[in-house]
Amino acid sequence: MGLLADARNIQAKDPAARNLAEVILLYPGFHILIYHRIAHWLHRHGCRFLARLVSQRGRHRTGIEIHPGATIGPGLFIDHGMGIVIGETAEIGANCTIYHQVTLGGTGKDTGKRHPTICDNVLIGTGSKILGPVVIGCNTRIAAGSVVLTDMPPNVTAAGVPALIVRMNGERYHPSDELNQQDVPDVLNDRLTALEARLKQLEEGANPGK
Repeated sequence: MGLLADARNIQAKDPAARNLAEVILLYPGFHILIYHRIAHWLHRHGCRFLARLVSQRGRHRTGIEIHPGATIGPGLFIDHGMGIVIGETAEIGANCTIYHQVTLGGTGKDTGKRHPTICDNVLIGTGSKILGPVVIGCNTRIAAGSVVLTDMPPNVTAAGVPALIVRMNGERYHPSDELNQQDVPDVLNDRLTALEARLKQLEEGANPGK
């Protein structure tokens, strides 16, 4: 998939994009793909300093930081994009969607492969952090504000800090609604509710006469 196809993909996925020219001229999520392709080519051919120079130029122009070593597949849709950080050994598959303030980073303790692998058709919601050499399976959705520290299988929705699977194999989730980030369970609230129920059970057990 070439840059023109990437631009058309962004136009198709973003309801605010009125035409292709607007995407090509005004969208930072498209511009960073151009910078990254140049930087990645330089990186692969051993021109590491020039590669970082190009990537830093892209960072200043778009607010999106992608290390030249990161591997990005076709059809990536970066919506808004401000504050996104993608590490050196990160891998992103085809037709993924990433919202602003997302980090595909390391934990600081890994060597070699230090950053996440994102498989095809994954959506990563606003403010999510995916850390370490974890694998996010195909068609998985990461809800906004989540922190993912472990592998996620395909076809699930994960939410929370740390992220837990809240949907699997289509249960409570419609695969065609790929940009919906609202209809997900409140993991923290569910945990607090369960804790309150357990405390009540323990109190009743300790005071059986009341």
